[in-house]
Amino acid sequence: MHKLSNRIGFRLTCAALACVYAALSACSSADDELQRFVEDTKKEPGGRVEPLPEIKPYESFVYAASDMRSPFLPSSPGSGAGLAGIRPDQKRNREFLEQYSLDTLRMVGTLRLGGHMFGLVETKDGLVHRVTSGNHMGQAEGKITDITPSKISLVEIVPDSLGGYMERPAALGLNE
Repeated sequence: MHKLSNRIGFRLTCAALACVYAALSACSSADDELQRFVEDTKKEPGGRVEPLPEIKPYESFVYAASDMRSPFLPSSPGSGAGLAGIRPDQKRNREFLEQYSLDTLRMVGTLRLGGHMFGLVETKDGLVHRVTSGNHMGQAEGKITDITPSKISLVEIVPDSLGGYMERPAALGLNE
């Protein structure tokens, strides 16, 4: 029985050595492939490395505008970015077409009476109104400045981002 166990131990040892040899030979084949790649790469001609760009020295700037308004602080409230003093007229009586936003109004034509040009504007409920230069329409204090056969030009007074107001041009075009 002792002889049998020695024979089984010998076979197990041989099997273990065969596995170790197979594992080592697998690693060496990967190493051989890597070694071959390195040698092939070394045989290729090398490229030219571009020189580093020239670094220009820093030029300092002295801020000498201490008496001017700081660009990092907002201007005084209500000053406005555009023309100073532009404000909506709170005392003016509102006209009928000022209850509609400008994008809901539609120009449908013009009318010339006695040498004077009128614009025809339709509201969203289908009513047509006659307007002339100087009339107001839209919810942004829009004042009509010019009427041509193809459009009605106006200037709106809208809030700016600094607490004031600015003028913004707008127009209604004739939809054909």
